Amino acid sequence: MADPTRIWTAALIVIGDEILSGRTQDKNVSQIATWLNVQGIRLREVRVVADEPDAIVEAVNTLRARNDYLFTTGGIGPTHDDITVDAIAAALGVEVEIHAEARAMLSGYYETRGGLTEARLRMARAPAGSSLIENRMSGAPGLRHGNIFIMAGVPHITAGMLDSLTGKLEGGLPVLSATIGCWVAESEIADLLGATERAHEGCQIGSYPFFREGKTGANFVIRSVDAAVLDRCVADLSAALERGGWPVVAGGI
Repeated sequence: MADPTRIWTAALIVIGDEILSGRTQDKNVSQIATWLNVQGIRLREVRVVADEPDAIVEAVNTLRARNDYLFTTGGIGPTHDDITVDAIAAALGVEVEIHAEARAMLSGYYETRGGLTEARLRMARAPAGSSLIENRMSGAPGLRHGNIFIMAGVPHITAGMLDSLTGKLEGGLPVLSATIGCWVAESEIADLLGATERAHEGCQIGSYPFFREGKTGANFVIRSVDAAVLDRCVADLSAALERGGWPVVAGGI
């Protein structure tokens, strides 16, 4: 019988010079993290790497070994600088092949869009032994090889691929969360936060300070896989803050 307390983890590698140069702002980290939480999987680490084969190989081999799942985004398009498939194949020690099912999908998709050119055929390349991740947005599928998920970098295409994977990965209990906020400097209530977390096993409290309207405040995000434990922690933290003279705003400020 599976251990209900087991924590399943994932890592994400964001691949692309355009991210590191600042030309493109990544939007996939938040949507993948949110989706994973619902699947009962926690995103534990994110690495952004350049379009360099050695960097991708090192990151893939490091992160796939210490997490249950590894996701990559970016670098699986039709151009010469889309090298993710080659790098991951090298990391796995397998050949790159034209995936027959992916080729058929692309051929059908581009039949009325100018045909399947050599450039477009690059999107059917896969590390040998891969299965496909459905892409309802365009013709090019994502790829899965063992615990590695190779996905598009375009956020709305990534979202579609995640949707096709929903419910198909083994995970634990979904992570639940609640947010409260106060106009208080977090340094004033650091001890209170620590004591409250220690008193509620199975909860984690994150503190996120801000400065607005000329005042210092903080939002507190409480997380747990147990709804009852979460509710008790939120209630006790709220009561402690109120007793200290810091009115609580449910849902955060």
